[in-house]
Amino acid sequence: MTKSKIAYIAFDTVPAPKGAAIHIAAFSIALAAVFEDIQLVTVSPTITGLNSYEIYPQVMQTALPAIGDTLIQRVLYFRHLLIAWLQNRRFEVIHIRSIYEGFPIALNKHKYCDRLIFEVNGLPSIELKYRYPAVAEDRELLHKLHSQEQICLEAADLIVTPSSITSEYLQNRGIPANQIRIIPNGVDLKVFTNGQAQLTNNELQIIYFGTLSPWQGVNLAVEALALLNREFSACLTIIGQARDYQIQAIKQLALKLGVAEKLSILASMSQTQLVEHIHACDVILAPLTPNDRNLVQGCCPLKILEGMATGIPVIASDLPVVRELGEDGVHFLLVKPGSAKSIKDAVLRLQNDQELAKKLAINARQRIEEYYTWQRAGEALINAYTELGIKRSIKV
Repeated sequence: MTKSKIAYIAFDTVPAPKGAAIHIAAFSIALAAVFEDIQLVTVSPTITGLNSYEIYPQVMQTALPAIGDTLIQRVLYFRHLLIAWLQNRRFEVIHIRSIYEGFPIALNKHKYCDRLIFEVNGLPSIELKYRYPAVAEDRELLHKLHSQEQICLEAADLIVTPSSITSEYLQNRGIPANQIRIIPNGVDLKVFTNGQAQLTNNELQIIYFGTLSPWQGVNLAVEALALLNREFSACLTIIGQARDYQIQAIKQLALKLGVAEKLSILASMSQTQLVEHIHACDVILAPLTPNDRNLVQGCCPLKILEGMATGIPVIASDLPVVRELGEDGVHFLLVKPGSAKSIKDAVLRLQNDQELAKKLAINARQRIEEYYTWQRAGEALINAYTELGIKRSIKV
């Protein structure tokens, strides 16, 4: 049997423009810089073969296909291949991000590893119903999801989470506070460079970037766009990963509100390309909705952190997960959750107060530089590993 140091396993595709992939890349690179020879296991973007190669220095990635017509079928297929990959392997640490890859490992923890780390960014018992509404009525499935989550949580020697709200939720599920480390998301400041806040007096350019998941409140951005266009010309650009029905729903809403020609929807793109679009805009919106995903489970909104780094003022919903990141009127403007009118009023406030817009942009960039870089997050992760007794391969 081969024993290695660390396996970082995630039911996600890497690389990819979405936040999860960016997070996984940043953490695996940070771990490899200190512990060396990280085995990164992810989902293959294709359905054929097993791919294995060095994706980052000292990070060997194995991409396993996840084939099936439904999420459950894809998870079970991936798990089958993962268990086969784990045969005759044992690790000092296995680091998981969800029950999808983590449940079979948690059931046989001592067979596969000495230490299990569970990185909790989201939990399907809360989030899945937003992607598949029928799940909300399937009590048996929700019970199974919750049970598998609990098995993974209780098997873990350490839980890493990006938000104090999530930490509180996990403690309410019986996890001791001393087993949880809060490590917020970060920003790559070499990519998210500092532009210049300058609200135009002609056609206002507004941007939202991220997924079109229901908890993101993208419909509120479109409703606010309609309200703004009653007073002056404004455009909204939406950039991110979305399903066809989500795009169609947003387009239909814009058409209904009479602002279809003011809306542009672009597919996910590289971070470098994204930053170019952000710098061409006047305001960034992050209209998160007040639901259990954001209020009970918690999150660390990467889009807000990345937006704060760009020198463009951010308007976001007034939620505890956002207040963790900065101060209203200092680092961003917070608005009443679920209110398109509040978003419109905040945009008008910035348009009428150029000095405030500049101040927000400057302060936000400084806050990201001080508290929210991937380097800082990586150092915190390494310290958490070290506290768990994992010895460093490289002295830093």
